[in-house]
Amino acid sequence: MALTLLAIVLLIAGIIAGGCASSQNSAGNESAEQGKEQGNEPYQIGAVVDISGNSSSLGVPERDTLLMLVDQLNQAGGINGHPVELTILDNKSEETEAVLAVKKLIEKDVLAVLGCSSSGPSMAMINTVQSAEVPMMSMAAASSIVEPVNERQWVFKTAQSDIVTVENIITYLKARELTKVAFLYMNNAYGDGGKAAFTTAAKENGIEIAAEEKFEASDKDMTPQLTKVKAGGAQAAVVWAIPPSASIITKNFKDMGLSIPLIHSHGVGNQQFIELAQGAAEGVILPIGKLAVASQIPDSDPQKKVLESYMADYQAKYNTQPNSFGGYAWDAFNLVVAAIEKAGPDRAAIRDELEKTSGFSGISGTFNMSPQDHNGLGVHSMVLVQIKDSKWQLIE
Repeated sequence: MALTLLAIVLLIAGIIAGGCASSQNSAGNESAEQGKEQGNEPYQIGAVVDISGNSSSLGVPERDTLLMLVDQLNQAGGINGHPVELTILDNKSEETEAVLAVKKLIEKDVLAVLGCSSSGPSMAMINTVQSAEVPMMSMAAASSIVEPVNERQWVFKTAQSDIVTVENIITYLKARELTKVAFLYMNNAYGDGGKAAFTTAAKENGIEIAAEEKFEASDKDMTPQLTKVKAGGAQAAVVWAIPPSASIITKNFKDMGLSIPLIHSHGVGNQQFIELAQGAAEGVILPIGKLAVASQIPDSDPQKKVLESYMADYQAKYNTQPNSFGGYAWDAFNLVVAAIEKAGPDRAAIRDELEKTSGFSGISGTFNMSPQDHNGLGVHSMVLVQIKDSKWQLIE
């Protein structure tokens, strides 16, 4: 009897979950149906996002942003009168799942693919989209996603590259004459990219890496790595990770009584990092896009109005403030839409229009892409912030 009751409960839960998944993947398409009635065929766009798994803190705000944007677009008449149908698939923060998902989208004849949220899954999809000649706009950070730019490359990205992030960190270290640092990083594509960029920049700028330690995304305690850092005499520590591991190592850092500056990458650019660190994030320094401190940047900044508009829309829909990861999705969606507006439903022409992007003020910065640069963001797309009273504070 108990087993039968359990089966019934599980069945009901499955039906509810299935209904939720369906609504996520098709949201915004009610307006698309109205567009069909007007005789215009819908344009198909696909997204592969890290909605569950270790990178879900990145993927969930990206998914929510995309759902909001496609609904707004269709309510406004779509692209040149064509409604947009957006299919969002969860890669579960896994590379194999990302490849399977993008293949499904390509079979659906999407005009472009958005995603993934994290570097490993994004890189795993590259060969598939290149072979199929489908434009892909990644929302991940690793420079290697788009570098080097090969002839007829179909992959672009919206998050600031790890090289740009490192340049901002190096500037901070040099200004404070911190020449001996520890570097700790996740054992994945994101961490590897950060390590490569930081190692090169440190050598070029006379900064010694006193200790270099890595950890897994699933690790629950980084005390052994930090013990080596403490013994190494570093003047500052740089961590390259995303939550939850980024929050755990930050808490371990405080619990061990380490008093040197703790500097993170932009992989912690959401409130969840602060919350999971349980008070230990106080004082953490990092480079990040301007969204986190939108109210603190001057009105003359060309991004100011775009940032405020996105924040107001997101707050109205979800009753919470957006973060940098949602911003990467905003940029990806709007860059692709702008390209389709000019190119029409032609994958090759869309790719070419993306490569011509110039002066596009988005959430992550002002994009200027070219055949040599498929990211289009420079060092000034980021600002340095410090966490004070669990909030982001601009460092002047």
